Amino acid sequence: MLRADSQVLQRRQHRLEVGFARTESEILEAQMLRYRVFAEEMGARLPTRIPGVDRDHFDPYCKHLVVRDENAGKIVGTYRILTPDAAERVGSYYSETEFDITRFQHMRSNLVEIGRSCIDADYRTGSVITLLWGGLAKFMIENNYEYLMGCASITMGDGGHNAANIFNALRDTHMADLEHHVFPRNPLPVDKLATEVPAELPPLLKGYIRAGTKICGAPAWDPDFNTADLLLLMPMSQLDRRYARHFLDR
Repeated sequence: MLRADSQVLQRRQHRLEVGFARTESEILEAQMLRYRVFAEEMGARLPTRIPGVDRDHFDPYCKHLVVRDENAGKIVGTYRILTPDAAERVGSYYSETEFDITRFQHMRSNLVEIGRSCIDADYRTGSVITLLWGGLAKFMIENNYEYLMGCASITMGDGGHNAANIFNALRDTHMADLEHHVFPRNPLPVDKLATEVPAELPPLLKGYIRAGTKICGAPAWDPDFNTADLLLLMPMSQLDRRYARHFLDR
């Protein structure tokens, strides 16, 4: 972990630091955390060749932002980041496996993708995600990237009803402009699944929305993760100023 690039948060017995993984062993540890959360906890079917490790062909091209508890000696949170140059080298963004993003063509040279966000079950108090978001904001600003995109996943454990209700609740107030709309390759049948039950937004999606993120279209169904995914877009110029101060003044 590169200390010069990290922020430190003291909370009780934890000493949390955020920064980019600098070694293969740190990347592997982040991938093992992802496997525990996505496969063992959430039941996802992951295309991995190494037992206990979530790794796909995008990983070697990504930067891996991690939060480490120095007192416990382990990584407790992670995001992976795919820059425009890296997306060109690998041939696409991960989001393109789920969505047609043709309307993003004009901003690809300035578009960063985030994904595989997860936090150790013992550290879901808000501190870790705050550090990860601060690290992301700092990375975007320091490198002069304008657009941030990524998928927000909603569990299909209830058959997809809540995911459909979430989309219906957000579509009129938090939809991106028409020129930023995308189209799911495997659409969730929203009209068939929607109910009158109030939508329950997952905490991560709720945080994205509060920060100023827009949804770019109807959700896609990811059968491997058994989630409904909404593609989100954040123009950095529209980042809520309160969130920007909260992340960058730490």
